[in-house]
Amino acid sequence: MLKLSTKGQYGVRAMFEIARGYNLGPITIKQISENQDVSVSYLEQILNQLRKAGIIKSVKGPGGGYVLARSPEEISIGAILRELEGPVAITSCLDPKEGCMRVEGCVTHLLWKSLGEKIETFLDNMTLDDLLKGSGFVEITRAGRRNKKGNDKAVAAG
Repeated sequence: MLKLSTKGQYGVRAMFEIARGYNLGPITIKQISENQDVSVSYLEQILNQLRKAGIIKSVKGPGGGYVLARSPEEISIGAILRELEGPVAITSCLDPKEGCMRVEGCVTHLLWKSLGEKIETFLDNMTLDDLLKGSGFVEITRAGRRNKKGNDKAVAAG
């Protein structure tokens, strides 16, 4: 089944912690580590990558730590994961580094491509602010319930 690496999972969790303190000032890597139970050394790698990408900023000195480079409403989960994991490629044939030799004759290529696009759209529309508020998940839950009842037309339509 599809699976994010720990780098992507921990990166989103770290960004959640930084977003929680958005108006309160910098959060230290130690605080993130303790709140999310992730090692400081692993967080250093992840946060450095996100800092270089311009998603967060580091504040030096006493009282320093990490802050968001933009508001929580402006940072999508998709942007975080793309930076840490690369593009969504749910099969090797969709990975830009590998490519697909059988695109023309592959019966499932469009299926996997469409699924990947839906995942990207969901992640790009979900922001840190949505995580903070716990919102944005209702539509997915409702769609899942309709699909389980066999009402595929309702899922496709709405």
